[in-house]
Parts: sequence; structure tokens; C-alpha cells
Amino acid sequence: MEVIRARLAGFCMGVGLALKKLDDLLARADGRPTYMLGPIIHNPQVLEGYARRGVGLARSIAEVPAGSRVVIRAHGIPAGEEQELSQRGVEVVDATCPKVKRAQLLIGEQAEAGRRLLLFGEDDHPEVRGLLSYAGPGAFVFETPAELAAFAPAAGVRYFLAAQTTQDRQGFEQIRAELAARLLEEVVALETICDATRLRQDEAIRLATRADCVVVAGGRASGNTRRLAQVIEAKGTPTILVETVDDLDCIDVAKYDRVGLTAGASTPKSIIDEIEAHLRAF
Repeated sequence: MEVIRARLAGFCMGVGLALKKLDDLLARADGRPTYMLGPIIHNPQVLEGYARRGVGLARSIAEVPAGSRVVIRAHGIPAGEEQELSQRGVEVVDATCPKVKRAQLLIGEQAEAGRRLLLFGEDDHPEVRGLLSYAGPGAFVFETPAELAAFAPAAGVRYFLAAQTTQDRQGFEQIRAELAARLLEEVVALETICDATRLRQDEAIRLATRADCVVVAGGRASGNTRRLAQVIEAKGTPTILVETVDDLDCIDVAKYDRVGLTAGASTPKSIIDEIEAHLRAF
């Protein structure tokens, strides 16, 4: 079996920075308990590793004890929550991805200018909840072009378009064109999709044309991992989404002569290496 590994598989810049900040905080032991506010990244194996090192997981700011230390997840948090934590004597380390932080600020600028947000993203995703907190009232979130088509724009309202940073670039461009034609006016479209996401998706598409099957490694809760699988499937290439090498035990991959391998932006290199070694053993 020939295995073709994507060059950009694994941790992106934002994930690497977030984990480094948490590691630096743990190295500076001061006796106070350390928490992450929501999963710092969407990878269960990484989270299990930090749990073994004593890092607690707070699902909301109410679960962060006063006087403790907390790291804000790479996906960011809603505006105002960091200030509330600081007022309770919590040491806050902001590990929000710089690309997410930039998207928050851009959305805030357009909202202050009186425009209303149309957001291409997953309504229940933590990054989206943070982005919406900068948008003001009336924002509309949609996951598919069909959902946007069913949306009735209000008369006299100026709209702007943005996307969750890990969304599909091609899908966003299609939505932008259709929205501009539908509203018959200039729609401000923010460039909020991360370049790393775009490059990974482009590479995944090229991989789909070269391989008989593509294995995508990453947490099932990871939006960017799922979208890698989606852009490959859209090319008609069989796609296998796994979290660890153990997930391949019950899947017949030996029938493929050439297998591609890529991974989401929150997948550790060690997991990718294990999967590659497993595939090459056939």
C-alpha cells in the first residue's frame, strides 16, 4: 500500500500557541488550581493528557473558582466573560487563536457601523457563540445555503457576511455571490476564514484526486476536521474519519492500493504518525 501524507496535517498555529500557553502556566506552579474554560482544543486525547496533569475543565465561568487560574480556549469566549473572571480574582490567560480574535474585532466594527451579521457557521460551536457576542442584536447564523435562502431580510437593514474561521472557503464564496445577487446591493463580506484552514482544504482536495481513499484523523467534535472529510467526500473519494489508530481495526483499508492521510488542526503529530505506520504495515 502506498500512503500519501498531507504536508499540512496536524496542529495549526493557533492550536500550538494555545497549548504552549497552558504548558507555560503549568510550569509556573504556584499552588493555585488550573482550569481550562471549555475544552482548549477539540481533541479528546490532548484533553485527557491535561486532565492527568491536574487541569480542570470548567464548562462555564460559574464553574471557575475564585482565586484560581484559567486558560481561555483557542475558540475564544463571549465578550465580557474575561472581565467577569478578573473581577473574581481569577488569573486569566487568553489562549484565543489570533485568527479568531481578529474575526471578533472585525465583526464588532461592522456592528458598530450599524450593519447586521449573517454568519456562516455552526450555531452550537463555541467559536460562533463568541463571535455573536460582538455582533449585537439580530444576527442570523446558518450552516447551509438552503438555510440562508429561507432567511427573509428586513427592509432597510444593511447586512454583512462573515464565517466561522474553520468554514469551507468554496462554500463561503458561493454564498457571497448568491447573497450579493439576491439583495441587489453591496454586501460587506469579511475575510474571516483562516488561511491555514483554506490551505488544508485545498491540499485535501488535491489528495482526494490522487488517492483511492483518504483517512482523516482528528476529534469528532472538531469542526475543521469534519470539514476536511466533507471536502474530500465531495470529490467522490471514500473517506474514513478516525480519532486514533484503534479506530482502523474494524475497517478494511487493505483493499486500497493508494491511501491519503490528513488530519485536523487539533490532531497531535504522534497520533498521525501512529496511523501512518499502521497503514504502511499493509
